Amino acid sequence: MKLFATAYLPPVQWFAHFAAERHALIEQHEHYLKQTYRNRCIIAGPDGPVDLSIPLEKASSHAEIRDLRISDHGHWRHHHWNAIRSAYGHSPFFEYYADDFAPFYERPAGFLLDFNEALIALTAQLLDIDTTWERTSEFIALPDPKRYDTQPHEAVEASADLRTLISPRRPYTDDSAFTPLPYYQVFQQRLGFLPNLSIIDLLFNMGPEGLLVLHKCIG
Repeated sequence: MKLFATAYLPPVQWFAHFAAERHALIEQHEHYLKQTYRNRCIIAGPDGPVDLSIPLEKASSHAEIRDLRISDHGHWRHHHWNAIRSAYGHSPFFEYYADDFAPFYERPAGFLLDFNEALIALTAQLLDIDTTWERTSEFIALPDPKRYDTQPHEAVEASADLRTLISPRRPYTDDSAFTPLPYYQVFQQRLGFLPNLSIIDLLFNMGPEGLLVLHKCIG
């Protein structure tokens, strides 16, 4: 069983691992980390990759990820949806799926973890991914490799911990199990293929065939 950090419209790498599992764990007791996919996604704009970040309300430095609330600062919902429409309005499947995603950007959001999981559930449904998941019941601290008196968590081996492996701060090439499979992208002729973008890039460009791409990315 693999252990994932929560993510906002996760990258293809995240979903490729997720789709390969029958059941997964999502960490809810960790402390928030900046510059990660927890509240950030990357899409393909006309001029290249575009970062979209969800603002969060201020919380204690010891606040757990499950307790973090989304702020409405900067009209981010309006900004994100406009950026998504600009990036994918002419993609083959945008009109087919747009009405499913639009409501997420039309009403105030509450907790980050709930918001992320609702989008993950929707995307999994649209891609026909039948993986189930649950949140961790406690923070899972995997053993220190320099110590020999600690044991791995009963449900998760160190090799299955994806919380820090899948990160915009680490190249996806660090993940030996993941190889991005090129697929059609709207701006590919201008920009070349951009690997490991948000799952919505794959969904809006490939539709139901996106699941086949995900399966071929994991070796």
